[in-house]
Amino acid sequence: MDQSAAVWLVLLVALIAANAPYFSDRLLLVGPKLKPKVFGWRLLELLLLALLTLGLGFLLEARLGQRQPQGWEFYAAGLCLFITLGFPGFVWCYLKRHRHG
Repeated sequence: MDQSAAVWLVLLVALIAANAPYFSDRLLLVGPKLKPKVFGWRLLELLLLALLTLGLGFLLEARLGQRQPQGWEFYAAGLCLFITLGFPGFVWCYLKRHRHG
């Protein structure tokens, strides 16, 4: 896999992972169904999926070459990007009016 494909793969995984907590009512995406699932659980899932996505990025970077050390700025910007990628799921879950029946 070349560097460009790895970048696109991480971005695609991040987009899916950032929206997954909002589209699932299951606890940690595989546990029992909660109706309604409180925002705290969704936030925890978002953080865990962000860490998994970061781990995938680190893994792909290590396979392509030497992993570069990063400062706190990298992690802050990455978390902001991850939260921004999850905006469509947040809008669908909390701001869109769901029709009943």
